[in-house]
Amino acid sequence: MRPSLDTVFAALADPTRRAILSMLLEDDMAVTDVADPFDMSLAAISKHLGILAAAGLISQEKRGRVKWCKLEPDALREASVWMQGFGQFEPVHLDAFERFLAQELDAPADPAA
Repeated sequence: MRPSLDTVFAALADPTRRAILSMLLEDDMAVTDVADPFDMSLAAISKHLGILAAAGLISQEKRGRVKWCKLEPDALREASVWMQGFGQFEPVHLDAFERFLAQELDAPADPAA
């Protein structure tokens, strides 16, 4: 069963989990190596990894006595497709908007308005 879009976005909502995903972009990592840069317990990191795994964003594999984490980039595909749907709108052109406001503010007030 594929994780829901809500589960993926909930997993991405936490900055620690996003940092972990960024670290895993480089290569697979042992859990202890993932935990190293963070000022939290190994148990807390394991909980974050469990949430990422439940969302399908990472997989975990035991190799000997070491548990390894691997990024699963395809898990972001559905979220990416959903977000790209918002790309159909024209971006706001702030320079043009600023010029428009300047013209409007410089124009004499319309007494009929």
